[in-house]
Amino acid sequence: MARIHLTEQNEVTGAEKERYDELAGRNAVTNMKKGLLNDAATYDAYMGWYTSWNRLVEVIGEKDAILYAHAISTTNSCQLCSLFFISDVKGLGLDPHNLVYDDREQVLVALAQSIVKNPTDVSDEIFDGLRKYFSDKEIVVIVGFAGQMIATNNFNSVLKIDVDQRLLPILHEFKPATWRENIK
Repeated sequence: MARIHLTEQNEVTGAEKERYDELAGRNAVTNMKKGLLNDAATYDAYMGWYTSWNRLVEVIGEKDAILYAHAISTTNSCQLCSLFFISDVKGLGLDPHNLVYDDREQVLVALAQSIVKNPTDVSDEIFDGLRKYFSDKEIVVIVGFAGQMIATNNFNSVLKIDVDQRLLPILHEFKPATWRENIK
C-alpha cells in the first residue's frame, strides 16, 4: 500500500485538477501520476521523463530504449517500473528473463547497471564501448535519461506506489535485485 494518498480526480483542485483532467482525457492516469498529483510542481518535474524518453527513442530506437529502461529499473529494484518494462519487453516479443543482447545492447545494459550500482565509478571500458556507437551528444541523452529513470524508480520505491491494475497479472515476474544485500 502506498505511503501517500493516491489522488482521485474529484479530490483535486487548481493546477492539480488541470493536470489530472488532461491525463484522464487521454486515459493516461497511473498510480504514480496519482501520487505525483498531490503537488503540480512535482508532477511537472517528473513529467520531464517523457521528454527524455522521447529523445532517447530518437537516439537509440524504441527496442533499445525499452531494454535500457528495463535494465535500469530491474537493477534499481523498482517493482512498479520493472513491471512496466517487463510488460514492454514482452510487447516486443521477447522474454524479459532470458534476454540475449547484441554488442550495442550489451554496452547499454552495462551502462544502466553501472549507473545504478555506482554512478561515480562507471568504467572507461563502458565509455569506450559507448563511443563505438554514439556521439557525445547521444551519450548525454542516454545518461540524462538514466537520471530521469532513476528518479522515477526512487519516487515509486520510497513511496511504495501501488502496482497498476494492468500489471497485476505479471506481478509474480518481478524479482527484487539482490546486489545490495551485502552493502552496509
